Amino acid sequence: MLMRPKQWIKNGFVLAPLFFSGAFLNEAAVGQALLATLLFCVASSATYVINDLRDIEQDKIHPKKSKSRPLAAGLVTKPQALALLALLYAVLVWGWFLLPMVVGVVIGHLLLNLAYTFVFKHQPVIDIFSIASGFVLRVYAGALALAVPVSSWMFITTLCLALYLAAIKRRQELSHTGTGSRRVLEKYSVALVDRYAEMSATGALLFYSMFVMSAKPALVITVPLVLFGLFRYWYVVEAFEGGESPTDALLADWPLLLTVVLWVATCAWALWPSKV
Repeated sequence: MLMRPKQWIKNGFVLAPLFFSGAFLNEAAVGQALLATLLFCVASSATYVINDLRDIEQDKIHPKKSKSRPLAAGLVTKPQALALLALLYAVLVWGWFLLPMVVGVVIGHLLLNLAYTFVFKHQPVIDIFSIASGFVLRVYAGALALAVPVSSWMFITTLCLALYLAAIKRRQELSHTGTGSRRVLEKYSVALVDRYAEMSATGALLFYSMFVMSAKPALVITVPLVLFGLFRYWYVVEAFEGGESPTDALLADWPLLLTVVLWVATCAWALWPSKV
């Protein structure tokens, strides 16, 4: 599907401030956070449409994208894609009147993705950081929706985790399709992006541990789950050749999905207002 609803799971990062602030029992806060998440889903879909329009020729030669991307597969025409894009932008205009500060961040996210689509995706290292920065913006938007402060540890943890996922994505693209599907892949090697991934995973674990020990000590019990999740994700990448799409890797592997569910449940138990 052109809007790629499966990829909306990435916008769950918008809900992080709601979760870690302990405001998840406040109906008004939940409503604001969900609206902010919806606006990011709309923005993400608009970005996917632009990417598909821009990359249609490259996608036609990709073994998977030539069948899964509607424009490359000929299932959707360019005029239809442009009409959908206009509708998505209209929804964001509507959102401006409800959450103007959040939509301001959404606009920044859209501009970042436009820069990525036309410039940054061709620049080694910059491309990976551009992808990761989008996740940090999601967390920031979630905080603005609730008017709550966010720990600096949360921002740096999010950045490291996103860098890890982006590095693995590049690794798998390089392993599966070589340098043909992306020009920037000519500047990478599997060994190099493996080192990027290892550094980022280590940083994510370290900074998450520092975050919970300094700001949310009750969450120390979730550190083993995070460590297992990182190990399991890398196993999925190696054993099942996942990783090009983190969302697909998550949904296809039940132990990894169960780990995420257990992490969420454990965090909710530890952060339940009566316990804080």
